[in-house]
Amino acid sequence: MGKGEIMQQIMNSWFVQGMVKATYDMWLKGWDERNGGNVSLRLLDDDIASYKSDFYQNPQHIMLTQDVTALAKQYFIVTGSGKFFRNVILDPADTLAVIRIDEEGKGYYLMWGLVNGGVPTSELASHLQSHIVRMKVTGSKDRVIMHCHATNLLALTYVMDLDYKTITKELWEMSTECLVVFPDGVGVLPWMVPGKDEIGYATSKEMQKHSLVLWAFHGVFGSGPSLDETFGLIDVAEKSAEVAVKVRSMGGKKQTITTENFKLLAERFGVTPIAGILE
Repeated sequence: MGKGEIMQQIMNSWFVQGMVKATYDMWLKGWDERNGGNVSLRLLDDDIASYKSDFYQNPQHIMLTQDVTALAKQYFIVTGSGKFFRNVILDPADTLAVIRIDEEGKGYYLMWGLVNGGVPTSELASHLQSHIVRMKVTGSKDRVIMHCHATNLLALTYVMDLDYKTITKELWEMSTECLVVFPDGVGVLPWMVPGKDEIGYATSKEMQKHSLVLWAFHGVFGSGPSLDETFGLIDVAEKSAEVAVKVRSMGGKKQTITTENFKLLAERFGVTPIAGILE
C-alpha cells in the first residue's frame, strides 16, 4: 500500500472530515479570517484504533510549558498554527494534526498531519487547560474546544461593560433560545496577550462555570460534546450579538424579555439559569 493510500484512510475518518466541515463552516461565517481561530477535538481510543497504522513511525516530541498530567496519553486532533481555515478543506494533512499527550503530561507527540511542517495552534495552552476543566465539569462529555473571532460578539466587548452578568443578560434578552442553549451564561476576560499560558489558565478558570468565554477585543472560546454542538453554541451567541448590535443601531430597546418570562422559559425547557443574572 502506497503512502497516499495510507494517508487517505485517516483522511476519510469521521474526525478529520468533521474538522474539515467545522473549519470551513466557521470560515464561511466570517469568524476565521486568514489564520484566525483554532479547534481541538479530544479523541477516544476507539476513534483512532483503526488508524494507528497511519501514524508517523517516529513521531516528533514537543515539550509543553505547562503541566497537563490530567491529559496524559490522550489523543487530540487540532488545527495547525498559522494555517488558514479556508484551506483545511483543500489539504487536511497540511493544516491539521493528531497529537498524543505523553505519559508524564509534559509534552506531546505529533502523530499525524502537518505534512509540510509546523506545530499545533498557538493557543494549545488554552485548549488543553480548558479540556482538563471541561472534562471534570461535564464528566468527560465535553470533547471540543473552539475559538474564533465571531464578529458581533467581538464588537460588543467595545461598547458593553466587561462583566459576565451584563453581557449574559444582554445576550439572553436578544433571542429567546439563548437561555435554553447557554443557561450557564458567558464568561468574560479582559484583553490578554494571546498564545501564552496566562490566558490559558484564565480561560480554564472561566470554563469551570461557563461553556462560552469572551476574550475582550479578540474573540470567543466555546466548549461542547461535539463539533456540531460547539459550533451551534457559538452560532447562537453570535446571532444574539448581531441582534444586539442592530438594536443599538436602531436606537435601543423599547421592550424586551422580562425576568418573569425567563423563569417561565427555564421551567418549560428544564434548564437552570446561572445564579445572579435574574435576581
